[in-house]
Amino acid sequence: MTRSDGLLISVVIPTYNYADMLPRALNSVLEQLSDDSELIVVDDGSTDSTPVVLADYQSRHPTLRVISQVNAGAAAARNRGVDEAAGRYVLLLDADDELMPEALETLRRRVLAQPMLGMVLGAQISVRANGRERLRTPPAVPAVDSRALIFRYLLQKRISISHGCSLFRRDLLLQRPYPTHLRSGEDIAVFAYLLISAPVAVISTPLARIYKHAGSLRHSRDKAEEYALGIVEEVFASLPVDCQSLRQRYTAQRYLSLFRASQSAGESGQARHYYVLALRLGKR
Repeated sequence: MTRSDGLLISVVIPTYNYADMLPRALNSVLEQLSDDSELIVVDDGSTDSTPVVLADYQSRHPTLRVISQVNAGAAAARNRGVDEAAGRYVLLLDADDELMPEALETLRRRVLAQPMLGMVLGAQISVRANGRERLRTPPAVPAVDSRALIFRYLLQKRISISHGCSLFRRDLLLQRPYPTHLRSGEDIAVFAYLLISAPVAVISTPLARIYKHAGSLRHSRDKAEEYALGIVEEVFASLPVDCQSLRQRYTAQRYLSLFRASQSAGESGQARHYYVLALRLGKR
Protein backbone atom coordinates (compact mmCIF):
# COMPACT_ATOMS: atom_id res chain seq x y z
CA MET A 1 0.00 0.00 0.00
CA THR A 2 1.07 3.56 -0.64
CA ARG A 3 -0.09 6.90 0.68
CA SER A 4 -1.89 7.47 -2.61
CA ASP A 5 -4.33 4.67 -1.83
CA GLY A 6 -6.55 7.13 0.07
CA LEU A 7 -6.94 5.00 3.16
CA LEU A 8 -9.33 6.19 5.85
CA ILE A 9 -8.15 4.35 8.99
CA SER A 10 -4.74 3.02 10.00
CA VAL A 11 -4.59 0.78 13.05
CA VAL A 12 -1.16 0.95 14.69
CA ILE A 13 -0.06 -1.61 17.28
CA PRO A 14 3.20 -0.79 19.09
CA THR A 15 4.59 -3.87 20.78
CA TYR A 16 7.49 -4.89 22.99
CA ASN A 17 7.78 -8.47 24.28
CA TYR A 18 4.07 -9.28 24.04
CA ALA A 19 4.38 -12.38 21.86
CA ASP A 20 1.87 -14.30 23.97
CA MET A 21 -0.86 -11.62 23.79
CA LEU A 22 -0.15 -10.11 20.37
CA PRO A 23 -2.17 -12.70 18.36
CA ARG A 24 -5.35 -11.65 20.17
CA ALA A 25 -4.83 -8.03 19.13
CA LEU A 26 -3.83 -8.95 15.57
CA ASN A 27 -6.82 -11.24 15.03
CA SER A 28 -9.24 -8.64 16.34
CA VAL A 29 -8.06 -6.14 13.71
CA LEU A 30 -7.39 -8.42 10.73
CA GLU A 31 -10.88 -9.89 10.78
CA GLN A 32 -12.46 -6.46 10.17
CA LEU A 33 -10.00 -4.74 7.81
CA SER A 34 -11.43 -3.46 4.52
CA ASP A 35 -10.15 -1.72 1.41
CA ASP A 36 -9.90 1.64 3.18
CA SER A 37 -8.05 0.47 6.30
CA GLU A 38 -4.66 -0.99 7.17
CA LEU A 39 -2.81 -2.60 10.07
CA ILE A 40 0.72 -1.59 11.06
CA VAL A 41 2.71 -3.26 13.85
CA VAL A 42 5.78 -1.49 15.23
CA ASP A 43 8.06 -3.99 16.96
CA ASP A 44 10.03 -1.88 19.42
CA GLY A 45 13.05 -4.16 19.67
CA SER A 46 11.34 -7.19 21.21
CA THR A 47 13.65 -9.87 22.61
CA ASP A 48 11.02 -12.60 22.92
CA SER A 49 9.36 -14.52 20.06
CA THR A 50 7.47 -11.48 18.75
CA PRO A 51 9.42 -11.45 15.42
CA VAL A 52 8.48 -15.10 14.87
CA VAL A 53 4.81 -14.39 15.58
CA LEU A 54 4.82 -11.43 13.20
CA ALA A 55 6.58 -13.38 10.44
CA ASP A 56 3.93 -16.08 10.69
CA TYR A 57 1.11 -13.53 10.44
CA GLN A 58 2.76 -11.78 7.50
CA SER A 59 2.99 -15.07 5.63
CA ARG A 60 -0.78 -15.45 5.96
CA HIS A 61 -1.75 -11.76 5.72
CA PRO A 62 0.47 -10.06 3.10
CA THR A 63 -1.10 -6.63 3.68
CA LEU A 64 0.07 -6.58 7.30
CA ARG A 65 2.87 -4.03 7.62
CA VAL A 66 5.59 -4.77 10.17
CA ILE A 67 8.15 -2.16 11.18
CA SER A 68 11.08 -3.18 13.37
CA GLN A 69 13.18 -0.70 15.30
CA VAL A 70 15.73 -0.63 18.10
CA ASN A 71 13.98 -0.42 21.47
CA ALA A 72 13.09 3.23 22.07
CA GLY A 73 9.93 3.07 24.17
CA ALA A 74 6.18 3.15 23.57
CA ALA A 75 6.08 6.85 22.64
CA ALA A 76 8.72 6.43 19.94
CA ALA A 77 6.95 3.32 18.60
CA ARG A 78 3.64 5.19 18.39
CA ASN A 79 5.30 8.11 16.63
CA ARG A 80 6.92 5.76 14.12
CA GLY A 81 3.60 4.08 13.39
CA VAL A 82 1.81 7.39 12.92
CA ASP A 83 4.55 8.61 10.60
CA GLU A 84 4.34 5.46 8.46
CA ALA A 85 0.52 5.33 8.42
CA ALA A 86 -1.40 6.05 5.22
CA GLY A 87 -4.81 6.65 6.76
CA ARG A 88 -6.46 9.99 7.44
CA TYR A 89 -7.22 8.67 10.92
CA VAL A 90 -5.17 6.51 13.29
CA LEU A 91 -6.29 4.11 15.99
CA LEU A 92 -3.49 3.18 18.40
CA LEU A 93 -4.13 -0.24 19.92
CA ASP A 94 -1.95 -1.63 22.71
CA ALA A 95 -0.58 -5.11 21.99
CA ASP A 96 -2.34 -6.65 25.01
CA ASP A 97 -5.81 -5.30 24.10
CA GLU A 98 -8.27 -6.10 21.32
CA LEU A 99 -10.79 -4.35 19.10
CA MET A 100 -14.44 -5.22 19.41
CA PRO A 101 -16.10 -6.69 16.29
CA GLU A 102 -17.45 -3.95 14.01
CA ALA A 103 -15.33 -1.29 15.74
CA LEU A 104 -13.76 -0.10 12.49
CA GLU A 105 -17.11 -0.02 10.70
CA THR A 106 -18.59 2.04 13.52
CA LEU A 107 -15.73 4.51 13.30
CA ARG A 108 -15.83 4.54 9.51
CA ARG A 109 -19.49 5.57 9.47
CA ARG A 110 -18.88 8.34 11.98
CA VAL A 111 -15.92 10.03 10.30
CA LEU A 112 -17.50 9.77 6.86
CA ALA A 113 -20.56 11.55 8.25
CA GLN A 114 -18.39 14.18 10.00
CA PRO A 115 -15.12 14.46 8.05
CA MET A 116 -13.76 17.38 10.10
CA LEU A 117 -13.64 15.43 13.37
CA GLY A 118 -10.31 15.45 15.15
CA MET A 119 -11.19 12.63 17.56
CA VAL A 120 -13.84 9.99 18.08
CA LEU A 121 -14.07 8.73 21.67
CA GLY A 122 -15.80 5.41 22.16
CA ALA A 123 -16.71 3.19 25.07
CA GLN A 124 -14.51 0.34 26.27
CA ILE A 125 -14.89 -2.89 28.15
CA SER A 126 -12.35 -2.86 30.96
CA VAL A 127 -11.20 -6.36 31.92
CA ARG A 128 -9.57 -6.80 35.33
CA ALA A 129 -6.92 -9.41 36.13
CA ASN A 130 -9.58 -11.62 37.74
CA GLY A 131 -11.63 -11.60 34.52
CA ARG A 132 -14.35 -9.24 35.71
CA GLU A 133 -15.56 -6.86 33.03
CA ARG A 134 -16.95 -3.35 33.26
CA LEU A 135 -18.38 -1.15 30.53
CA ARG A 136 -16.90 2.35 30.58
CA THR A 137 -18.68 4.97 28.49
CA PRO A 138 -16.95 8.30 27.85
CA PRO A 139 -18.72 11.43 29.11
CA ALA A 140 -19.85 14.06 26.63
CA VAL A 141 -17.39 16.68 25.41
CA PRO A 142 -19.14 20.06 25.47
CA ALA A 143 -18.75 22.68 22.76
CA VAL A 144 -16.90 25.23 24.90
CA ASP A 145 -13.70 27.25 24.58
CA SER A 146 -10.21 25.77 24.82
CA ARG A 147 -9.61 26.78 28.42
CA ALA A 148 -12.87 25.22 29.57
CA LEU A 149 -12.07 21.99 27.74
CA ILE A 150 -8.59 21.77 29.25
CA PHE A 151 -10.00 22.56 32.69
CA ARG A 152 -12.49 19.69 32.37
CA TYR A 153 -9.84 17.29 31.06
CA LEU A 154 -6.82 18.05 33.26
CA LEU A 155 -8.32 19.31 36.51
CA GLN A 156 -11.85 17.95 36.74
CA LYS A 157 -11.09 14.61 34.98
CA ARG A 158 -14.50 14.86 33.30
CA ILE A 159 -13.23 14.02 29.81
CA SER A 160 -11.89 10.50 29.26
CA ILE A 161 -9.51 9.66 26.40
CA SER A 162 -7.85 6.24 26.04
CA HIS A 163 -5.89 4.38 23.40
CA GLY A 164 -7.70 1.50 21.77
CA CYS A 165 -11.17 3.04 21.97
CA SER A 166 -10.28 6.42 20.43
CA LEU A 167 -9.67 7.46 16.83
CA PHE A 168 -7.31 10.38 16.13
CA ARG A 169 -6.78 12.47 13.01
CA ARG A 170 -3.30 11.70 11.75
CA ASP A 171 -2.31 15.23 10.78
CA LEU A 172 -2.93 16.36 14.38
CA LEU A 173 -0.77 13.54 15.75
CA LEU A 174 2.01 14.62 13.41
CA GLN A 175 1.73 18.17 14.75
CA ARG A 176 1.94 16.97 18.39
CA PRO A 177 4.03 13.77 18.57
CA TYR A 178 4.28 11.72 21.75
CA PRO A 179 7.15 13.04 23.92
CA THR A 180 9.74 10.27 23.95
CA HIS A 181 11.64 11.37 27.06
CA LEU A 182 8.74 10.59 29.42
CA ARG A 183 8.31 7.03 30.67
CA SER A 184 4.64 7.51 31.61
CA GLY A 185 1.93 10.09 31.10
CA GLU A 186 3.28 10.91 27.65
CA ASP A 187 -0.20 10.63 26.17
CA ILE A 188 -1.65 13.47 28.29
CA ALA A 189 0.04 16.22 26.29
CA VAL A 190 -1.08 14.64 23.01
CA PHE A 191 -4.68 14.18 24.16
CA ALA A 192 -4.88 17.75 25.47
CA TYR A 193 -3.67 19.12 22.14
CA LEU A 194 -6.09 17.00 20.12
CA LEU A 195 -8.97 17.98 22.38
CA ILE A 196 -8.75 21.68 21.50
CA SER A 197 -7.61 21.35 17.87
CA ALA A 198 -10.74 20.01 16.14
CA PRO A 199 -14.31 18.84 16.85
CA VAL A 200 -14.71 15.74 19.02
CA ALA A 201 -17.42 13.07 18.73
CA VAL A 202 -18.38 10.75 21.58
CA ILE A 203 -20.13 7.43 20.95
CA SER A 204 -21.47 4.92 23.45
CA THR A 205 -20.53 1.86 21.37
CA PRO A 206 -17.74 -0.26 22.94
CA LEU A 207 -14.80 -0.18 20.54
CA ALA A 208 -12.18 -2.18 22.44
CA ARG A 209 -11.63 -4.60 25.26
CA ILE A 210 -8.88 -3.15 27.47
CA TYR A 211 -7.07 -5.61 29.72
CA LYS A 212 -5.71 -4.54 33.08
CA HIS A 213 -2.98 -6.79 34.42
CA ALA A 214 -0.36 -6.62 37.13
CA GLY A 215 2.48 -5.82 34.76
CA SER A 216 0.66 -2.83 33.31
CA LEU A 217 -0.20 -1.37 36.70
CA ARG A 218 3.27 -1.23 38.26
CA HIS A 219 5.18 2.00 38.01
CA SER A 220 8.51 2.77 39.65
CA ARG A 221 8.70 6.04 41.62
CA ASP A 222 12.32 6.63 40.62
CA LYS A 223 12.63 10.27 39.52
CA ALA A 224 8.87 10.59 40.01
CA GLU A 225 8.99 14.33 40.61
CA GLU A 226 11.14 14.91 37.53
CA TYR A 227 8.71 13.01 35.34
CA ALA A 228 5.67 14.71 36.88
CA LEU A 229 7.10 18.14 36.11
CA GLY A 230 8.07 16.91 32.64
CA ILE A 231 4.43 16.02 31.98
CA VAL A 232 3.36 19.52 33.00
CA GLU A 233 5.98 21.07 30.72
CA GLU A 234 4.96 18.96 27.73
CA VAL A 235 1.23 19.57 28.25
CA PHE A 236 1.43 23.34 28.39
CA ALA A 237 4.09 23.67 25.70
CA SER A 238 1.40 22.82 23.13
CA LEU A 239 -1.52 24.77 24.59
CA PRO A 240 -2.59 28.31 23.65
CA VAL A 241 -2.12 31.38 25.82
CA ASP A 242 -5.63 31.28 27.27
CA CYS A 243 -4.89 27.86 28.83
CA GLN A 244 -1.61 28.82 30.52
CA SER A 245 -3.36 30.15 33.63
CA LEU A 246 -4.21 26.52 34.50
CA ARG A 247 -0.58 25.46 34.68
CA GLN A 248 -0.04 26.19 38.37
CA ARG A 249 -3.17 24.32 39.45
CA TYR A 250 -2.26 21.36 37.27
CA THR A 251 1.25 21.29 38.74
CA ALA A 252 -0.30 21.21 42.22
CA GLN A 253 -2.48 18.33 41.11
CA ARG A 254 0.55 16.37 39.89
CA TYR A 255 2.20 16.90 43.28
CA LEU A 256 -0.94 15.65 45.02
CA SER A 257 -0.76 12.51 42.88
CA LEU A 258 2.84 12.01 44.03
CA PHE A 259 1.72 12.62 47.61
CA ARG A 260 -0.94 9.90 47.40
CA ALA A 261 1.46 7.41 45.80
CA SER A 262 4.11 8.04 48.48
CA GLN A 263 1.53 7.82 51.24
CA SER A 264 0.25 4.48 49.91
CA ALA A 265 3.84 3.20 49.83
CA GLY A 266 4.38 4.19 53.45
CA GLU A 267 6.90 6.88 52.56
CA SER A 268 5.63 9.50 54.99
CA GLY A 269 8.57 11.90 54.67
CA GLN A 270 8.36 11.99 50.88
CA ALA A 271 4.57 12.28 51.04
CA ARG A 272 4.86 15.31 53.33
CA HIS A 273 7.35 16.90 50.92
CA TYR A 274 4.98 16.57 47.98
CA TYR A 275 1.98 17.80 49.97
CA VAL A 276 3.82 20.95 51.05
CA LEU A 277 4.79 21.69 47.46
CA ALA A 278 1.20 21.25 46.32
CA LEU A 279 -0.04 23.51 49.12
CA ARG A 280 2.41 26.26 48.12
CA LEU A 281 1.07 26.21 44.59
CA GLY A 282 -2.56 26.56 45.64
CA LYS A 283 -4.53 25.97 48.82
CA ARG A 284 -7.43 24.52 46.81
